Amino acid sequence: MGMNMNAVATQHGSILIVEDDPGTQADLAKIVHGVGYLPVCAESGESGLSSFMTLHPALVLLDMRLPGMDGLSVLREIRRRAPEAMVIVVSGHADVGVVVKAMKLGAIDFLIKPVAPEDIALALSTALERPIQPTAAALQDRQSGGEEEAQDAVWTGGRFFARLQETIGQIADTNATVLLQGESGVGKGIVARLIHDRSSRRDRPFIKVNCAALPVELLESELFGYERGAFTGAVRRKPGKFELAHGGTLLLDEVADLPLPLQAKLLHALQDGEYSRLGGEQDIKVDVRIVASVNRDLEATVRRGAFRQDLYYRLNVVSIAIPPLRDRREEIPSLAEYFRSRYAREYGRTVPPLSPATLERFAAYAWPGNVRELENVVKRIVILGSEAFVSAACPLAAAAAEEPAAAPEAGRPRGKAGLKDVARRAARDAERELIRRTLEETRWNRAEAARRLRISYKALLYKIRDCGL
Repeated sequence: MGMNMNAVATQHGSILIVEDDPGTQADLAKIVHGVGYLPVCAESGESGLSSFMTLHPALVLLDMRLPGMDGLSVLREIRRRAPEAMVIVVSGHADVGVVVKAMKLGAIDFLIKPVAPEDIALALSTALERPIQPTAAALQDRQSGGEEEAQDAVWTGGRFFARLQETIGQIADTNATVLLQGESGVGKGIVARLIHDRSSRRDRPFIKVNCAALPVELLESELFGYERGAFTGAVRRKPGKFELAHGGTLLLDEVADLPLPLQAKLLHALQDGEYSRLGGEQDIKVDVRIVASVNRDLEATVRRGAFRQDLYYRLNVVSIAIPPLRDRREEIPSLAEYFRSRYAREYGRTVPPLSPATLERFAAYAWPGNVRELENVVKRIVILGSEAFVSAACPLAAAAAEEPAAAPEAGRPRGKAGLKDVARRAARDAERELIRRTLEETRWNRAEAARRLRISYKALLYKIRDCGL
């Protein structure tokens, strides 16, 4: 009771989180605690810099957009006052100029939001040169088989899962490269994890690299690492994801977005099982099982000359096509129940099973965002403690009520709708589809999406809410 927070942080080893969003701040604090450090939070650049000088933390997790002093200014001051300080930038804005400036100022890593908790834990553990310490909840899940059961629960209840289980059983214990194909949000990451969990590599790392989320300038160092002095700001050696995944599985998410020069280096690493770090001269041998995913027709990308044909054949040893949720409607009830149970447990809420009326609307809806969209809708039900928005003003409800399972004939008005009503509905649907597609293309980087759509950031946030995205 008498010991203040500063004394506790100094005594146990702290990680400073400079982040103004309360939800993100809480998520990061939980992860920091999970790797064995005490999280200390600051909501602004000035308070973050003050906490840094008081506590001398082991590492800083720094957002770029902060009230008052911005992230780059904070990073510059930290590096000026403590040149050996370790700073990992966690930002929702993958602006190439900002990323390059941050790395030149000495940031040891740059993570683009949204970031999976395991990726943040891995970045922390790598920087602090200590093994990952899972949280007590994660250990309990693993010991009880909960992790494996949770993965299964996402798919149980449909014909696709039965075929998928059979395929995974045939390929899991081989080293065959797997190519997962399907629209955004269908669950390619979950399938990759299932393959890893069923293999003899299950006790080794499972690491994901999003090839679409990082600027080209950082992808090579993210995959293959770099040596100290490889470029301005490289103050220490950093291992790449290939090295960190040694003995385990590496998921190359949205591999079609890899630039051609990096495709050549990836092909060499796959063929020979070795590569060199950026700025390094010594070859590093690795044993990694590769799973790649794409949300577009990769063969068409090869024909356009945007993807190497030899790399395509190397990746496409075993191909698994994951159908969209609208083609797996029999899975919707079990998926919805899984997400309801999961988030009720996570948020400590008592939420009854979904009503037949809501499940009926779910079954009628086309789910353009696939499993991810369904998950977000159910999460919202759990958080609000009500299904009312599904049956009232929610765009989902409107779409579900107006759209049967099969698309209506183009241009055919419903009921007694006038020409203006039809035009307004068509314009709203077209706008929603354009926004959804742009958000998926930018991996939900809303600042980049607003730039591409040529609207303000605030206008995009309003439209995202208005469209139910």
